[in-house]
Amino acid sequence: MARLKAAGCDIIREEKASGKSRDGRTELDTILSFIRPGDTLVVVKLDRLGRSTRDVLNLVHELDQKGAALRVLEPDMSTSGPMGKAMLTVLGMVAEMELGFIKERQRAGIEKAKAGGVYKGRPVSLDHTKIKTLYAQGMGATELAQAMRCSRSAIYKVLNQ
Repeated sequence: MARLKAAGCDIIREEKASGKSRDGRTELDTILSFIRPGDTLVVVKLDRLGRSTRDVLNLVHELDQKGAALRVLEPDMSTSGPMGKAMLTVLGMVAEMELGFIKERQRAGIEKAKAGGVYKGRPVSLDHTKIKTLYAQGMGATELAQAMRCSRSAIYKVLNQ
């Protein structure tokens, strides 16, 4: 936040949502709805804005349509000129590649852990036997959910296994 203030930003918005897609990015939606011609959207790093080249380029296009620009502090660049737009495309591709590498390493780590018997997935939190027994005795899904302190969908998942 200090870097944004040092860059001269008057209004600073932040959100915890991932940059891998625009879903659930309410702060970004708010910014895009209020940005005006001549405004500049400033982000510290490009991967905080988006990890998909397509998303980043679509955001830049939206900003262009509104007469606004994008400025990235690290590395310092802006879309106000043609060179900045070319650099943005390259950096967007690098961010997308990095996301692919992260997913690949994560997948490899999980497979290795599974092979070693370390990773078994999320621990079972419901007593499946008890649920099936009570259901067989005539207890309904809603009643079971209340008794087991879980959702009805969790009950149905157990029953459908």
